[in-house]
Amino acid sequence: MTIGTQTKHVMGYLQDFLFAPERARSPVKSLSGGERARLLLAQLFSRPANVLVMDEPTNDLDIETLELLEELLLDYPGTLFLVSHDRAFLDNVVTSCLAFEGSGRVKEYIGGYSDWLRQRSSTPATRVAAPEKAAAQAPKPEAKKATAGKKLSYKDQRELEQLPARIEQLEQEQAQLQASLADPELYRRDAAAFKTLGARAKQVEGDLAQAYVRWEQLEALRLGVNP
Repeated sequence: MTIGTQTKHVMGYLQDFLFAPERARSPVKSLSGGERARLLLAQLFSRPANVLVMDEPTNDLDIETLELLEELLLDYPGTLFLVSHDRAFLDNVVTSCLAFEGSGRVKEYIGGYSDWLRQRSSTPATRVAAPEKAAAQAPKPEAKKATAGKKLSYKDQRELEQLPARIEQLEQEQAQLQASLADPELYRRDAAAFKTLGARAKQVEGDLAQAYVRWEQLEALRLGVNP
C-alpha cells in the first residue's frame, strides 16, 4: 500500500500522521512515545505491500495514534493478519476472526470479537464433535452426572455477562496510563505523579490478567469443559 504519490512532499505526508511542521523537523530522540509510534506507522505505510501482519499493534499507543491506526487499517486495500488482546480494536478493524477451539481445531467467524462471542454462544455444544466421535467417546453415567452439575449459578452468569465490559474498561484505562507514562517529560515535571501512575498501571495489569482468567473459567464452566 502506498499512501500519497511520489510527488507528495514529505512534510505533507507526515502531517497525515498528526505531525505539525515544527515537530516533523525535530530529531527522533526528542519525540514522545506516541510520536515515535506514529513515525513508525508512517514508515510502515509508505512501503507498497498487499499483505500486512501485525502483532499487538495497539500496545503503548496513545488515543490519537490508536484512532489513526484504525483509520489506516480500514482504508488498507490488502490482506491484514492481526493478533491483539484489544477487543474494541478488533471490533473496529477486522472482518473475520480465527478462533482456536481446542483439539487442534481452528474455526473462522465472520465479524469482530463481539460477533465471535455471539456466534460462539449460539453454537450448540453438540457441534463441537462429530456425532460418531461423540458416540465413541460417550462418558460413563457418573461422568455425565458430574458434568451436568457444572451449570452456572445466577451469580456466575451475571459475572460472565459483565466481564467483557469490565475487561474493556480496564483495557481503556491501561492504554491511557501507558500513554501518560510514555511522555518523556512526565518524570521531570512530576516524579510523584509518574510513580503513582506506574503503580496504578501495574495494578490494572494484574486486574486485567485476573479478569481474563476468570472469564475463561466461567466460559469453560458454561460449556461444560474442564478449565
